[in-house]
Amino acid sequence: MSTTNRLTALAAKSLGIGFHNDGAGLYLRVAERRKSWVYVYQWKGRRREMGLGSFSDTSLAEARIKCSAARTLVKSGVDPLAKSDQKSSAPSFSAMAEEFIALKGGGWRNDKHRQQWSNTLKDYAKPIADTPVDAITTEDVLACLVPIWKAKPETASRVRMRIENVLDAAKARGHRSGENPAAWKGNLAHLLPARSKLSRGHQRALHYDHVPAFIQSLRQRQGVAAKALEFTVLNAVRTSETLNATWSEFDLDAKVWTIPASRTKTSTQLRVPLSDDALSVVDEVRGLGSDFVFPATSLDAPLSINAMRSVLIRMGTGEQATVHGFRSSFRDWAGETTDFPRDIVEMCLGHAVGSAVERAYRRGDALDRRRAVMEAWAAYLSGSRNM
Repeated sequence: MSTTNRLTALAAKSLGIGFHNDGAGLYLRVAERRKSWVYVYQWKGRRREMGLGSFSDTSLAEARIKCSAARTLVKSGVDPLAKSDQKSSAPSFSAMAEEFIALKGGGWRNDKHRQQWSNTLKDYAKPIADTPVDAITTEDVLACLVPIWKAKPETASRVRMRIENVLDAAKARGHRSGENPAAWKGNLAHLLPARSKLSRGHQRALHYDHVPAFIQSLRQRQGVAAKALEFTVLNAVRTSETLNATWSEFDLDAKVWTIPASRTKTSTQLRVPLSDDALSVVDEVRGLGSDFVFPATSLDAPLSINAMRSVLIRMGTGEQATVHGFRSSFRDWAGETTDFPRDIVEMCLGHAVGSAVERAYRRGDALDRRRAVMEAWAAYLSGSRNM
């Protein structure tokens, strides 16, 4: 048997817990939740180990190249670990996070949200706080998430998404390259257990798996409040945006609902692409004789703030979800089951995307790309999983 290149890429995927030798000092360490490449060598009579990257981020071929480069250093009298300890020119994660919050904060409406971002990263991203952003791996991110993933699932989810955002910003600034080690789909989804039910604090939400059945049940109900709730879920919009919608905001031929800046959280106009199912809901409430799309009984005012909430309670879902929580259901469905770009999904939710500088240069609102997302969501809610 050869003393080098003992492993194959296919075999490496199925190896169980242990320390597996590829030869020439390269090993694959498989732990309960982690797999990583390691170079083992002798330096001045002492055994040393040098990490070469996680299995999910580094292929067998790449690990062999890194190992070969490290062996060359050893042969030339240079300790590869000492060389790798040299400071990176990239900023630390904490510094990049501060920069990101300072820029992104321009699109946030209040200081509370900014403080929440800062606090969660300071409290839970300590393992990577001083690590240069170009050196952060999936294993580093797991060190932040594993201790809280089951005990504090909502907090852990927010920490993961915030780390992902900061590292995306670092890549945009040229401080790192490659895949984002905090990404969920195709990465952490294979290493961390999925939550069977979302817990959003005061904004409770149904897991996206349960939303289609909820919609089918909701469609059996009559009344303006039930239609308003269905419309809200289909468009993943905020409660106030639906309740205060007026007919003057709709271009039914173009299948677009334009919410003025005065009624959005980001204080910017939002064009909402209406799916065919959303248009069907609008058609059902036409002719009520009010300027409001979803009027109260008096017709001269919108539905009350608690109208849709009352529908949830009557359906027996009030303890499991809030109206706002369906936005979370939509976000997790898009992030965990589709390939739609994260920025497009965030734009569907009416969130400000990118730094203040990026937004200044972005002229379009990706309406057609967002329409594809919302049509897919509508199809999913109607039971069409193969989209």
